[in-house]
Amino acid sequence: MDRWRDTGEIPGPVMVWTPEQTGAFLDHAAAHEPDLYPLLHLIAYRGLRRGEAVGLCDADTHLDLAELAITQQITVSGRVVQRKPPKSETGNRVVALDPATVAVLGSCRTRRPPNRDGGLFFAREDGQAWHPDSVSRRFRQLVADGGLPPVRLHDLRHGAATLALAAGVDLKVIQATLGHSTLALTANTYISVLPQLAQVAAEAVAAIIPRN
Repeated sequence: MDRWRDTGEIPGPVMVWTPEQTGAFLDHAAAHEPDLYPLLHLIAYRGLRRGEAVGLCDADTHLDLAELAITQQITVSGRVVQRKPPKSETGNRVVALDPATVAVLGSCRTRRPPNRDGGLFFAREDGQAWHPDSVSRRFRQLVADGGLPPVRLHDLRHGAATLALAAGVDLKVIQATLGHSTLALTANTYISVLPQLAQVAAEAVAAIIPRN
């Protein structure tokens, strides 16, 4: 953090925010980009891929059951925007929602404009679908305006996995939530160890060693 503030040098290609930084970003987004905030909240809390969030179907969002289903994604190839199946077979999944996320999505559904673009849950002010690249650009601007370390939008997905692990969620449950095909992919690629979690682990190890 100090080096980044002093030099502007980005420490690494993949980074995650602390819980405090994640909360600060979401508060900033809610205040300054209220139309985009629910989508960013969902990625940060539940680890959806960008295309999965942009392509979320209204019919697959069951707030009364506190869950949603991932059945498609919206991707960009060159200048072509297209709807596709999820990235893998395990990408077709049901994602449980916490009460705070249910409340955010419920408010979004109540005040959003009529969606004229194929029944998507998230829509711009004109009712059209979000362009994935536009979401990334606005995310980067929010990060810069909020004075936060410059992580990528995809790093919110990494962060969601890390925060789940820190909260004591079983690694197999995190794998299913992210839609990974193997547990190794979850463990090796998406989990960063927060300093708080490392400290807890150190204390746990010390506690089982008998000493006079």
